[in-house]
Amino acid sequence: MKLDRMIGILSVLLQKENTTAPELAEKFEVSRRTINRDIESLCKAGIPIQTIQGSGGGIRIMEGYRMDRTLLTSKDMQIILAGIRSMDSVSGSNYYGQLMEKLKAGSSELISAGDSILIDLSSWHKASLTPKIEIIQAAIEQRRIVSFQYYAPKGESERRIEPYFLIFKWASWYVWGWCRLRKDFRMFKLNRMERMEITDVSYEARQVPAPDLANEKIFPPEKRITVIFRPEVKWRLIEECGPDCYEVRPDGTLLFRKEYADDESMINWILTFQNQAYVLEPEYIQKKLLEIAENLTKIYKGEQT
Repeated sequence: MKLDRMIGILSVLLQKENTTAPELAEKFEVSRRTINRDIESLCKAGIPIQTIQGSGGGIRIMEGYRMDRTLLTSKDMQIILAGIRSMDSVSGSNYYGQLMEKLKAGSSELISAGDSILIDLSSWHKASLTPKIEIIQAAIEQRRIVSFQYYAPKGESERRIEPYFLIFKWASWYVWGWCRLRKDFRMFKLNRMERMEITDVSYEARQVPAPDLANEKIFPPEKRITVIFRPEVKWRLIEECGPDCYEVRPDGTLLFRKEYADDESMINWILTFQNQAYVLEPEYIQKKLLEIAENLTKIYKGEQT
């Protein structure tokens, strides 16, 4: 946090001719003593800062000193702020909003009045998601083990992990960490994690590279499906799989082929199209869909409870 604060202080000094320690202390929500230590650190780093006591005094950068900021263009700043704003959409505090104000204070000439990029990383589960994200962030900073109950297709389990990365991928939030049950790195979906707690157990950080999140790595495609879709669902195929995922047949239906990794996920996806899709192959997927349809018929006819 000290580095973030010092960058913010430097931004203020570059923008204003004169400020005071009380003003900086209030802005960054720290004591005057902390501000004085930060100013001393900036001076040691080679920034020529003057502090003048008495009436009309204050803190300022020596006249004639300029810091080259041409590396950041207005477009660069808009993208940076869009990223920070996106984190505010799932944050339970105003930290990211304060960080945006710090950046704006030091770079007002690089930021236009209107924002052109808006990103919302929250979900329908924001009320439960925000505290989970805060727990993971705190555990990573403190190097503490996180315990939780995990709900997966194969069943429920108690897990304890060393968290390393908080990840937003595939429109969902995940945590990547060393699972003490499996003795390996695993990725857990936050919406499937319950009763999360930061334990008192600390851990030594492992030398771990960032996880490879390529779809082919996480979900290696080992199977292939062929489906005929009604033309009414062309928009969904384009939205979810791209415009080149199908061929238009003479009768107007769409011939769709795709490699995939998981039978259950593929079956669930096909079912969302209701009667607008017919699986040609593999045959066992056909049979599974027929079995589901027969079971649903029995349930709604009252033959099965």
